Amino acid sequence: MMSRAWLTDRAEKSIDIQYFIFSVDNIGLIATEYLVRAADRGVKVRVLIDDIMLEAKGNELFLLASHPNIDIKIYNPNANVGKNIVQKVANLAIDFHGFNQRMHNKIFVVDKKLTITGGRNIADEYFGFDHTYNFRDRDVLLAGEVSDSINMSFEEYWQHDLAVPVQNLVSKNPLIEDPDFSKLHQYACDPSNFHPEIRAQIEEVPNTFDQLIKQGKLQFVDGVEYIADKPGKNDQETFLGGGSVTKERLVKLATSAKQSILIQTPYLVTTKADRAFLADLVNKGIDIRILTNSLASNDNLEAFSGYQRDRKALLETGVDIYEFRPNAQVRQRVMTEHMHKRLPTMPIFGLHSKTMTIDEHITVIGTYNLDPRSANLNTESFTIIPSKEITQGVRSRMLEEMEPQNAWRITKDFNPDSTVSIFKRLGVKIRRVVPKSIL
Repeated sequence: MMSRAWLTDRAEKSIDIQYFIFSVDNIGLIATEYLVRAADRGVKVRVLIDDIMLEAKGNELFLLASHPNIDIKIYNPNANVGKNIVQKVANLAIDFHGFNQRMHNKIFVVDKKLTITGGRNIADEYFGFDHTYNFRDRDVLLAGEVSDSINMSFEEYWQHDLAVPVQNLVSKNPLIEDPDFSKLHQYACDPSNFHPEIRAQIEEVPNTFDQLIKQGKLQFVDGVEYIADKPGKNDQETFLGGGSVTKERLVKLATSAKQSILIQTPYLVTTKADRAFLADLVNKGIDIRILTNSLASNDNLEAFSGYQRDRKALLETGVDIYEFRPNAQVRQRVMTEHMHKRLPTMPIFGLHSKTMTIDEHITVIGTYNLDPRSANLNTESFTIIPSKEITQGVRSRMLEEMEPQNAWRITKDFNPDSTVSIFKRLGVKIRRVVPKSIL
């Protein structure tokens, strides 16, 4: 969060943003204020957001898009922006497949040279600022040759027919000549919304990077790749399947393993083909360990119902499964000292990072969940990092997150579902009516 803020303040020419969720909560409003300030300096800001979970009102988006240096486009706008409830229901009923094709990519690019990409959306819960529920997540900062493929992917999405300018959706009136952002600025200037301690830490970002360099944690790596699905993905020749560049590449990477595969995925919904693939790898001697959310840490009961249905079958493949604890000790690293002081109780934490390591030399960080939705419906993206040094650090964190104080190890005779209320357990059972193919 602080890196994004610092880079936004120092952008010289452009900022390109592509996200699944960009909320209008504390983090979202302050991030927007930073973008407006950058635009006021002459920086060209382009924002591409998926429509399905967009909370901002049409007039709010229209106001931002009225700034001469801010352009906003909505991806696949068939659910929220400019739609009333009748139109939403009609789109869902008439074009169920198209309604569910979402853009799950997440990138933040400054001056086409520096990129932050990974699992995080822009909302309080992704940065340890929510008062009740937060995510454990992972991003990567990229610079160098890999920027070319990131910029090409963004341009491909930005120019695609599914990316629609917000002014085409919310109003036929001309853009506001002199948009007023005083309320936004006042919000960000209020210390109760943006604490001076946080501002001070943002200014310390260069010193933080100096320390990372001295510690050898900022690596120069050859062969880094950014992989992204094409906008639109599945061409609907079949209801589900096909067109997933990300899935094909992940399968190829997993097949290349010689010793071990570590996986973090918040949502773990497997098909028979997935389980057969994993069993084949295990039979070849590959040690596979997967960390996913427990029912106690999960924010998506539909996805958990899909996982729960095949949990025993997945264990039978020989993979080791761990479920994240809602009170995992590692959660204390995520929240700032300022937030610790403000809250009477510690929020629940869930897993949101999508990470994979192959043996001890390849790390994958991105947006891809191990589920049919990522494989067939959502567009996804990830970075492949061929580095022993990076992988060593990522693996050590992943293994730590599987330790008993942070996760439960699942067996055929044990799972922690009983640690939650009967109502939540019933909620999962009821959701078994939802087809696994869309989870």
